[in-house]
Amino acid sequence: MSGRYFGGCQKAGSRGCHGWKVSGLTDWKTIDYFNDQTLAEDPYPYFADLREACPVLPLPHLGVVAVSGYEEATEVYRNIDTFSSCNSVIGPYATFPVPLEGDDVGAIIDQYRDQLPMNEHMVTMDPPAHTRERALMMRLLTPNRLRENEEFIWRMADQQLAEFRASGRCEFIREYSQPFAMLVVADLLGVPEADHQRFREGFGLSATPGGIGEGDQSDGELNALGWLDGWFAQYIEDRRREPRNDVLTQLALATYPDGSTPEVVSVVRAATFLFAAGQETTARLLASAFKYLAENPGVQDQLRANPALIPDMIEETLRVESPVKTDFRLARHNTTIGGVEVAAGTPVMLLNGAANRDPRRFECPAEFRIDRDNVRQHIAFGRGAHSCPGGPLARVEGRISIERILKQTRNIRLSEEHHGPVGERRFTYEPTWILRGLTELHLEFDPADGDQ
Repeated sequence: MSGRYFGGCQKAGSRGCHGWKVSGLTDWKTIDYFNDQTLAEDPYPYFADLREACPVLPLPHLGVVAVSGYEEATEVYRNIDTFSSCNSVIGPYATFPVPLEGDDVGAIIDQYRDQLPMNEHMVTMDPPAHTRERALMMRLLTPNRLRENEEFIWRMADQQLAEFRASGRCEFIREYSQPFAMLVVADLLGVPEADHQRFREGFGLSATPGGIGEGDQSDGELNALGWLDGWFAQYIEDRRREPRNDVLTQLALATYPDGSTPEVVSVVRAATFLFAAGQETTARLLASAFKYLAENPGVQDQLRANPALIPDMIEETLRVESPVKTDFRLARHNTTIGGVEVAAGTPVMLLNGAANRDPRRFECPAEFRIDRDNVRQHIAFGRGAHSCPGGPLARVEGRISIERILKQTRNIRLSEEHHGPVGERRFTYEPTWILRGLTELHLEFDPADGDQ
């Protein structure tokens, strides 16, 4: 890979805001973002240091260029002709059998992309394959189907909450957000309710804590979601042989925009990716939202009195704690980002968690403000052709969950046994450079009186 970087950089401006420290580290050059586990707990001072140095910045590790500025990240997201998504999952660890040399490496990417992890899934595809597969996905996420799914979401929120409401306590991620998000996607895809328990067991959500079920069995495979493929292949093949009046049949008979019929494997992978991605991001969004509510009882009362504020609270949660904190692209040819020249073959790291706290876009960005005027400008779901197709679903799941849980509980609070007293809180986060998510969230609450 070429190591050439050119051009200059205007420093990213900052605004002084109460409670926000722009720089928190001594030297960003000494930090290895991909291996330093201390950044899992709080990456935001590091992000601020990168942005202060330059919103588009070559890092001293793995030949990466880090994009921490909002405008610059948006520029990359929208330029799908210049920046390939082939490494969006594997990041700087994408390897090719030949060197990525020269001023244009697009032909090398296209020739060998099928050797990269998750190459079968839409998230790593470029046009025209991405355009075709996304069109198939959007036929599963029609407004009518989302409205039908919303009826199930209301019922599932109450059902999941009923499993622990009387006890006045829960480990929220395992007991609510993960099984809730998983079953919502199952219903969206038309999985019969009789099979829902099978899916809970497959994801490890019905057993004792300590794993994510069969999904752990694919270490070393290019397709980490392969364990789900067999299940959906059975559904699709069955519905193509004997169509029924159900959602799975609609999924099985869906066609590409040109009218051609996808291979079974293409339909299966659209379904399984939505399954896994939808569960992960929504579960983390809900955990972040309820952590904030548990630490701010006044906001609980405010939302109970005015549920119309809940959607804005969800958007601010997405901005402040973006579930996907890092995305990647690979420069196909020599180009510029924000006036900084970047060589062909360079892995470009899009730091959504940093861009959503860019003070040039969001005033006092570390402060949580439900009434923020421009909160919907965040890029927690990406931008452009690869923007998350499940974003509308995640928003509905968040809105319904917060409304139902607030209505059926009072005085939601953090467990001091697990998270420590006020001023000495303890939280652990997933040790990954890709996602931002709590590993556990122990809540206590008072069940609300009466029939809710």
